[in-house]
Amino acid sequence: MHRFFADENGIVNGTACLNAGDSQHALRVLRLERGDEIELVCAPGRYLAQITGETDGLVQVKVCEELRRTEARTRVTLYQGLPKADKMELIVQKATELGVQAIRPVAMERCVVRLEGKDAGKKIERWQKIAREAVKQCARVSVPEVLEPRKLMQLEEELSQLDVLIVPWEDARDGSIRQALAPFEGRDALRVGILIGPEGGISEKEAHWMAENAGAKLVTLGPRILRTETAGLCALTMVMAYRGEME
Repeated sequence: MHRFFADENGIVNGTACLNAGDSQHALRVLRLERGDEIELVCAPGRYLAQITGETDGLVQVKVCEELRRTEARTRVTLYQGLPKADKMELIVQKATELGVQAIRPVAMERCVVRLEGKDAGKKIERWQKIAREAVKQCARVSVPEVLEPRKLMQLEEELSQLDVLIVPWEDARDGSIRQALAPFEGRDALRVGILIGPEGGISEKEAHWMAENAGAKLVTLGPRILRTETAGLCALTMVMAYRGEME
């Protein structure tokens, strides 16, 4: 079934209009007609809808029933140490599929890449576009926000506001994601941060700073060393699974 997004007016009295871009795609490309059923996305929900007509180039639909919700109750922000090349594109795409709420690129001691000024703006625009495209593919209704890059030490206040900050670190000797989440079992609205180092990893100074200033839980992901583009997705999957978001 084709998926389309409602316009800014949303659903009013059981009816809605598709946004301009989706209306054109439905009419000119897919050649959909009155009576055809579609999936309508209108945050925070998804709906089975039926096309009823067209007005001023916008497709009108009647909402039939609400479909299963796809947004996670656990609100996860992925703090990703800036990786090299185009790895961030993969991270944004797959993290979106897994249900992340926001992604914050972080400049850390061992980062090779530096993003500033116009370059940062162009990259964020590109990453946000990838997130939007991934949302359509995976049946989500909300697009994760790709936030501005920040230096780690500038994030103290933001990190401290999380319910739990999980930091996979290759030098961690004990502690797991399951243990970090255990105190919050049964709680619905949970704000979780996952911080991942760049290719060179997290320095000892950074790890201790996060533990002391942001209450970070330094955890292990097992005996194998994971690449930066793998570690975040692995940790995010584990958080979602332990929280019952993948059932």
